[in-house]
Amino acid sequence: MFRILVVEDDKELNHAVCNYLGQNGYETTGCLNVNEAYDAMYGGALFDIIVSDIMMPGVDGFEFAQTIREQNQEIPILFMTARDDFSAKQRGFKAGIDDYMTKPIDLDELLLHIGALLRRAKIINSRRLEAGKLLLDADERAAYLDGEEISLTVREFNLIYKLLSYPKKTFTRSQLMDEFWEGDTSSGLRTVDVYMTKLRNKFSECEDFEIVTVHGLGYKAVLK
Repeated sequence: MFRILVVEDDKELNHAVCNYLGQNGYETTGCLNVNEAYDAMYGGALFDIIVSDIMMPGVDGFEFAQTIREQNQEIPILFMTARDDFSAKQRGFKAGIDDYMTKPIDLDELLLHIGALLRRAKIINSRRLEAGKLLLDADERAAYLDGEEISLTVREFNLIYKLLSYPKKTFTRSQLMDEFWEGDTSSGLRTVDVYMTKLRNKFSECEDFEIVTVHGLGYKAVLK
C-alpha cells in the first residue's frame, strides 16, 4: 500500500483529503505544519509521495520542498495551494516539486494527479521504461525495439526518455533546450526540431507511440 504524507494547516481540508485517499486504497498521515511533517518523516515512516500546502505557519511549503529535495531527489511532491500566480508556481518547481494544484481542490482530480505521479516515480526508480515493444534503459542509455538496439546519442536518448516518461504532456522547445542543452546559447530553438526529426526517423518502425508536434508550443509523445 502506498503511503502519502499530507501537510495542510486547514484541519477540515486535511481530514477530508486523508479520509478520501484512505477510502481509495492509500495509507495517509496528516500533518498541520512542516515541523509535524519532519517528525513523521524522521520518526521512521517511509512515504511514497508528499502533498503539501504552501502558506503554513512557521516553515512554508517552498522551504519544506527545498529541504526534502536536498535529502531525497526521488519522492514526488505535489503542491495543493490557494496561490495560483505564476511566480508561486515558478518558485515551487524551482524548489523541486513535481506537480501543482490550486484550491478549491477537486478530490477526484487530486486522486488522478497522485496516481500519475506514482507511476512516474516507479519509472524513475526502475530506470527502465517500456512502451509496447520499445524498451528504454536509463542505466545503459540504450533503446531496444523488439530486442534490436536503436543507435542513439546521449541527447537523443534523454529527449525520448523525457517525452515517454510523461505521455501526452506537451514540452515547449524552451523547456527542452533549458534541460538538455544546459545554457548552450549557440543553439537556437529550432535545434529541437532537428532532433525531433532524427528521433522520428529512428523510431519510424515503432508503432507503439508517436512524437506529435503541438503547433506554436513544442512536442509530446502519444502512446498508441
